[in-house]
Amino acid sequence: MSTAIATQPQTSIIEQVIVKGDLAKLTPDERMSYYRAVCESVGLNPFTKPFEYITLNGKLTLYARKDATDQLRNLRGVSLTIVSRERVDDVYIVTARATMPDGRSDESIGAVALGSLKGEAYANAIMKAETKAKRRVTLSVCGLGMLDENEVETIPDARPVPVETAHAAPAPPALPPASPDEPATEKQIENIGHLIDGLAYHGVTDQKLLEGINGLTGLNLANLNNLTPLTEEMAAKVIQVFSRKLDERDEAARKAKEESDQE
Repeated sequence: MSTAIATQPQTSIIEQVIVKGDLAKLTPDERMSYYRAVCESVGLNPFTKPFEYITLNGKLTLYARKDATDQLRNLRGVSLTIVSRERVDDVYIVTARATMPDGRSDESIGAVALGSLKGEAYANAIMKAETKAKRRVTLSVCGLGMLDENEVETIPDARPVPVETAHAAPAPPALPPASPDEPATEKQIENIGHLIDGLAYHGVTDQKLLEGINGLTGLNLANLNNLTPLTEEMAAKVIQVFSRKLDERDEAARKAKEESDQE
């Protein structure tokens, strides 16, 4: 099964974002569709949460996390060069140039206020300026006109909003029990596909995923390309177990990132 996210945004959702300029005006499902659309447009996997939500000037919008810029550089073959480093009064400025494989290039600066900083705090500020420059130029050369997480930290009225909160939706109505005889619904198959993509991103092999499905359902599927033999009941069980496993992998990846950032 392809690891590409298959969901396509509805035109009306994109129109609403363009007209209103505020993701808070969308329903949770529409926000999720828009989030996936942005990821698809630049080739990022939404399961890695490359973007987060932020309230800025009273509007809910997206900003890019470190994961987004790192992935974009790898996916698009972006090479970075530090053009200059200079101190102007109490401000340290780094200029970075990004070059694409086709020769197209762009430049952005990263600036931090040094003030009376000394020692480790001074060193960290200088490194932060370089990081800012690299991330800003990566987003720019890839056509993403949004803030990165380092910029968000410096905006007084910017308020990050957890993805879970931004995606929160009212509890759905109770569904009838999954049938052991009826074939799995199209939506169930689609959900399993997304879960497979997410787990595959975390390094779970197709063979392990296939063994997991066969073990949960009692089937003997030969590959992941055809899940139609699943019944509603089987699909519900696979979704429940795979969702839990993906949550565990996401949490482990988040903790590993936090530890890496602290080093």
